[in-house]
Amino acid sequence: MNPKAAKVVRRLAWAAMCGLVLAAACRTAEKGEEKAMKSPAKVVQDEDSITLFLQDKPVLQYYTALCDVPAGVNPLYRRSGFIHPLWSPEGRVLTRIQPPDHYHHYGIWNPWTMTHIEGREVDFWNLAKGQGTVRFAGLEEIVQEEQGGGFQVRQEHIDLTAQPQGRVSIEETWDIRAFPAEAEGRTVWVVDLRSGFWNVLNSPIMLDAYRYGGGIGFRATEEWTKDNCTVLTSEGRTRKDADGQRARWCDVNGSFADGGRAGIVFMSHPENREHPEPMRVWPMDANGGRGDLFVEFCPIRLKSWVLEPGIKYLLQYRLIVYDGVLKPETAETLWKAYAQP
Repeated sequence: MNPKAAKVVRRLAWAAMCGLVLAAACRTAEKGEEKAMKSPAKVVQDEDSITLFLQDKPVLQYYTALCDVPAGVNPLYRRSGFIHPLWSPEGRVLTRIQPPDHYHHYGIWNPWTMTHIEGREVDFWNLAKGQGTVRFAGLEEIVQEEQGGGFQVRQEHIDLTAQPQGRVSIEETWDIRAFPAEAEGRTVWVVDLRSGFWNVLNSPIMLDAYRYGGGIGFRATEEWTKDNCTVLTSEGRTRKDADGQRARWCDVNGSFADGGRAGIVFMSHPENREHPEPMRVWPMDANGGRGDLFVEFCPIRLKSWVLEPGIKYLLQYRLIVYDGVLKPETAETLWKAYAQP
C-alpha cells in the first residue's frame, strides 16, 4: 500500500475503532483542571437547524424546524428531520429539497414507504397522501472530539391515520459524525450516519418490499442531469444498470456551472440488513428526459422487513464527500477502511 493510501486507512480506522458512537468526553483533565480539547469540528444550533462545520467550513445542515413549502403547494409536504445542504470541501451544494417534480424529496433522508401498521397502510415517504410523516423530536447530544465531531438527534415517524390525532409508531436516533481526511492529495469530508430505530407499538410493523424506502436516500443538486453526472458502484455498474442491483458503495459525481466537479461515495456497512444493499437509481430519462439524479440504498427493495416491538435496529452509512473526481480503487480502499478497520 502506498504512503498516501496508508494514511487514509489509518485516519479512517481511527473513526471505525471509535465506532463513531456516543463519545463520552470532549474535554480532558490536566493538573486537576479541565482543559478544552481542540477539535476541527464545530456544531452551531439556531431556531431552525443544526449546522456541522469542519475546519471552519460548513459540512452539512440538519433541519429541526418544519420546512415550509412554496405558496400554493400542499402543506402536507412540510417536514423536518433531514440533511440539506450537504457541502463539498470547496463549498459546492450537493443536495436539493422540494423539487417541483417531487416535493417530498428532502436532500438526504430515509422515510419508509409501503408500511402496514395494524392492518392499515401507512406511507411515510409520499407525504401528500396524508398517511405519515417524519419529524425532528429533540437534540440528544453535541460531541467534539480530537479528530472531528457531530451530534445526535431524535426523530419520530408519525402515523397520521391513527385516530384521533395521529400517533408515533417508530422512534429513531440519527447519530451524525464527521472528520476531515485526505484522499488523492486533497481534503475530503468523512460523514458517518448511524440510524437506530425501534417500533414503539405493541404489535409488529411490516415494511413491505418496495423500490423506495428507508436506508439512505439522496436527491442531487438541480445542476446535475444525465449530461453531466455519473454513477459507479462497487460492482462496476453505472447509472444504466445499477437500479435494483446490490452494492457495497456507490460513487455519484457531477459537474457545476463554475467548471468544477464534486461527488459523494455512499458506503453501506457490512452489518446492515441485506448487505451488499440493493439500490434505487433513477434512469437516464428521469423527469421528462432531464435525467435528474436520485440514488438510495434501500434495505427493503427485495425483501420485506418486520419490525418487532422492543427491538432496536441499526443501519450505518458513511459518506466520503469530495471535490474533483476519485478513482474507483480509492473508493474501494476507503470502503475497506470503513468495513474492515
